[in-house]
Amino acid sequence: MEGIISLCPPDHLATPVRHAMNMLTRDILHVLGTEPRVVKDQANAEIVIRYGSASDGCAVHPEAFALRYTHDGEKSQLHIVAHDDLGLVYGILHVSETVLGIHPFWYWMDQPIQQRSVIDVHGCEPYDSPVAKVKFRGWFVNDEVCLIGWKEAYPPSREVWLPVFEALLRCGGNMVIPGTDLPKTGIHLELAAEMGLWLTHHHAEPLGAEMFLRAYTGRSASYKEAPELFEKLWLEAIEKQKDQNILWVLSFRGQGDKPFWENDPSFDTPTKRGEMISRVIYRQYEMIKEAVENPVYCVALYGEIAELYKGGYIDLPRDVIKIWADNGYGKMVSRRHGNLNLRMPALPDAEDGGRHGIYYHVTFHDLQASNHLTMFQGSAAFVKEEVESAFEAGCSDYLLLNCGNIRQHVYMLDIIRELWLRGTMDTGTHLHTFVGHYYRNHQEEISDLYRTYTEASIAYGPHADDLAGDEFYHHPARRLIGHWLQGRTSEADRGLLWATGEVSFAEQMQWFEQRGEEGHASWSKWVQKCEELLGKLDGDDKQRVLDHLWLPGVIHQTGSEGLLWLCRSYAAARSKEYAQAFVFASRSMWCYDRGLQALRLAEHGKWADFYRADWLTNIASTVNNVDTLRRFLRMQGDSPDFFHWYKEYLMPETEKYIYLENTHRNPLSDDELANQLQHYFQKQK
Repeated sequence: MEGIISLCPPDHLATPVRHAMNMLTRDILHVLGTEPRVVKDQANAEIVIRYGSASDGCAVHPEAFALRYTHDGEKSQLHIVAHDDLGLVYGILHVSETVLGIHPFWYWMDQPIQQRSVIDVHGCEPYDSPVAKVKFRGWFVNDEVCLIGWKEAYPPSREVWLPVFEALLRCGGNMVIPGTDLPKTGIHLELAAEMGLWLTHHHAEPLGAEMFLRAYTGRSASYKEAPELFEKLWLEAIEKQKDQNILWVLSFRGQGDKPFWENDPSFDTPTKRGEMISRVIYRQYEMIKEAVENPVYCVALYGEIAELYKGGYIDLPRDVIKIWADNGYGKMVSRRHGNLNLRMPALPDAEDGGRHGIYYHVTFHDLQASNHLTMFQGSAAFVKEEVESAFEAGCSDYLLLNCGNIRQHVYMLDIIRELWLRGTMDTGTHLHTFVGHYYRNHQEEISDLYRTYTEASIAYGPHADDLAGDEFYHHPARRLIGHWLQGRTSEADRGLLWATGEVSFAEQMQWFEQRGEEGHASWSKWVQKCEELLGKLDGDDKQRVLDHLWLPGVIHQTGSEGLLWLCRSYAAARSKEYAQAFVFASRSMWCYDRGLQALRLAEHGKWADFYRADWLTNIASTVNNVDTLRRFLRMQGDSPDFFHWYKEYLMPETEKYIYLENTHRNPLSDDELANQLQHYFQKQK
């Protein structure tokens, strides 16, 4: 096909198909430089998009599509056929990828689009789409602060959500939780449905209902005390959604995504807790059944609910999909609650019948050691093993993937795409293909950086999944500073026992210093390899390596180094070496600030301001916390005139005892003083 391509859409253009047509039109423009012509007569079209007939031989299961080719002399015609809207969407996007070369994450990876003058379909074979391994597969766009802060509008506008949902559809996804507790007035729910995606719900927002305390401010959020108020919210949610494609999540957690008994101590036994959860779930089940034809139900066995179910304390309706969750670090065991880490297996037993699925994380936010701004720290082989084991245990009805803000996690999202479609994968083949799709040059060296990323990660515990993400350098650091400046150093920070075990505060500092040293050593080597490669690259490839490899590496490198200098600052202060402690705290702050500047470098072009709402890892907050610490330390020995350390360490001996104070009263800034003191102390070694 050359020149202007002609497309013939179906007579009835449903909104999901219209969106896919718009994508195909844009893709053809990118590749050929001209928009296709839309025609009504199939005979005059080179690409025909239509609902199938019996003669096409297209499978009739939901979402199936087929490609059929006709040839009349030199004229070739491609038919994309399916029996439902999503089938046509997937067929259109399959052609976009296989014929035009537009890969699933083209937008998020800034894929270079190869310009062509001809699209050749001569000799193409008929194609029938395989059945996906997982029936319901999609993303939870969770902790999406980068998407929220990227543009001025709140909640995020259509221009933010369109590339999210497009990428999900290109990955063969069919369901989504579009954001976390966003205002219902936003476009996200409407647009997701408009593009053909099933909607489902956060386990903390059962049925997609409004949060109780938002609707009834000041009331006690107790189902025991006011069941009618909860049920009123559930009924409103059912009425609003009953005509849409919904995967109804039945659940009962407390407000703010925590166990409900934290606010109601009368539920003080597993039996009482399980009975209440079972009662609520059955009530939600019956309410939906009364209003919705052929509903699809799910129960999120997340956190404490999984533990109660495993213990036999929760009774569930037989026809719900039971959703098992990993621990946030990719391991199919129960998640850590504060310092409690039971690691109970989170997969169904062999005798547990019915339908099962999983909720899986390649990004997480837990105020401890999770990854949010950086790539998942586990290996591709680890993720493959965990997900394939879940499939073997019968969890193939549903896979909800916590995808975060998309851009930082593309490699792992693409691995899960392969798994939910095919059920298995070869990690080496996948990496070779992934790098080949998005990078033009030095592909083996780039692949090696993806492969060795895991090896550079800090192991903070004995398990294979105990690998530190970017939050490890920030939430614990801010806790350590707060505990120190609150004057509580005679006792351990009990909020950090999950990492250090039962030790003193000084030993906690030593533990984190050791992890910081290990991370700084390994990440510095990895970043050096990355920077050596960057020296060989230019143009788009260089920018992609900066954005997707160098940036996470630098966040790890600067974070681990910032952590170790923070801990050394405490050791010096404990020995009353306050000037040295001030220098170490300054070095810590400078390290963290380098990580912040690395984020700014990734905010180019369309990505301007993408990281400005870094409110979760919050590197800027860590910088401010360490700055507060060094100001505190300067007050220990340089106050009240903030000239004492200059006089003691830096002033020439010939001047110390004869200078006139009225001519030497302009104290150095914290940065100037720290820099000069650092040089002084280094000379003394």
